[in-house]
Amino acid sequence: MTAPRAAAERDPGLQPERTRLAWRRTTLTGAVIAVLAVKSALHGGVQASGVVAAALCAALWLGLLGLAHRRIGALAGPRPPSLAPRVAATAALCTVALAACGAALVL
Repeated sequence: MTAPRAAAERDPGLQPERTRLAWRRTTLTGAVIAVLAVKSALHGGVQASGVVAAALCAALWLGLLGLAHRRIGALAGPRPPSLAPRVAATAALCTVALAACGAALVL
């Protein structure tokens, strides 16, 4: 009888808090990349390719920020739902594309 009750009163511990902090670190890293992309695009004169790359970095960061905001809000409940595969894939794609955009501007 105690096993079903224990499952119903699940104590998630610190796992949701660690996940929230990980999402915030990821969005902070994306913000740094976007700011550095804009700085790099404007350094040495404005070029169309640099502006496009900086705008793409900013758009990717905003997308990642929106996903993170939704996920952090979902983690606030007593039993947070698992992350949907589509959302996880989109977040991973935004992160990789943001890193590639930042690397392209540096090189």
